[in-house]
Amino acid sequence: MRNLFEECGYSRFEIEDKVIDSWNQIFDQKNPNHFYFESDDGMGYMEDTGNDDARTEGMSYGMMMALQMNRKDIFDRIWKWARTYMYLEEGPMAGYFCWSNGVDGKKNAGGPAPDGEEYFAMALFMASRRWGDGEGIFNYTEEGRAILRVAIHGEQKMWFDNHLIRFVPNCPFTDPSYHLPHFYQLFAECADEADRPFWKAAAEASRSYILKACHPQTGLAAEYAEDSGSPLPDRFPDGSKLPWGQHNTFFSDAYRVAANIGLDALWFGTSPEYSKIAANIICFFDGKALEDLHDYKVDGTQLKKLARHPVGLLATVAEAALALGPDAPAKDKEAAKRAVQRLWETPMRTGRRRYYDNCLYFFAVLALSGKYVMY
Repeated sequence: MRNLFEECGYSRFEIEDKVIDSWNQIFDQKNPNHFYFESDDGMGYMEDTGNDDARTEGMSYGMMMALQMNRKDIFDRIWKWARTYMYLEEGPMAGYFCWSNGVDGKKNAGGPAPDGEEYFAMALFMASRRWGDGEGIFNYTEEGRAILRVAIHGEQKMWFDNHLIRFVPNCPFTDPSYHLPHFYQLFAECADEADRPFWKAAAEASRSYILKACHPQTGLAAEYAEDSGSPLPDRFPDGSKLPWGQHNTFFSDAYRVAANIGLDALWFGTSPEYSKIAANIICFFDGKALEDLHDYKVDGTQLKKLARHPVGLLATVAEAALALGPDAPAKDKEAAKRAVQRLWETPMRTGRRRYYDNCLYFFAVLALSGKYVMY
């Protein structure tokens, strides 16, 4: 796997130390910055410290992190907690996972957020390939297949016939950061055999969608968007506000698009289109200080609010460097090198909002060190 940190001049010893330290900041119970917690019943959970809950986003992220670090014990603890407290046994959303639970396990919602389901499924399939299947809920392959089965065949679908993921089941719009074509390409190898053509088509559809969702000059995508790729309007035609509020700007969810194209390029190779998007994103943020990062319209217009997760944003910009093609202009390569070095020199976040930033940070560290492996 490509090691972009090494290409930027860092030693293998320094890189290994960076990976281990980043892991410990999240998972070491003695580290004051951690947000992974264990209980005496053989379970564990990832706390969203900014919202005082456990979310399928973070739980599935934690499983993927544990998988990459070969920590089956932690992987199984998180999966057992999710399966025990988050799994929806009945009702119209049966087979999915409650997107938010109290840290005591109590459900805060009656439905899922699809980014959790797709990460759960991918982590489970990779766990099967790395460690083999067990019994019951630890039959990783069957558990992953069950998630995807309900996602495309259930009454409340997470993917429509156009092969584009929904923001929530049966929703008329999507979230560009939910599009993970590199996952879908692997789903086409691991899902129920009859569904494999669907996932192959989903990978192609999402790669095409990302090109439409990213602004042609800045590379920025909106947090929520139409299936056309256009930012989702925040008002009805009559001028009244939509119930989901204003999410048509480059905000927290949207940071992940840059990371997604970086990881897709790491696993399956880049393309001229990906390279252009990566260069646009990297150059847009080149020279911007951490404390000066804001929310933006997708055309780059700066909004008043400062970025809620600036460390996570810098991490995803650095990870986008993996999508930069070998024929990219020298100025873009230099900007990419600065983005990687800026991440290296930026410490992980502390305090209440550290959860989301540090998840994105650790994923970027894994990818840039060549340790985010496709099993």
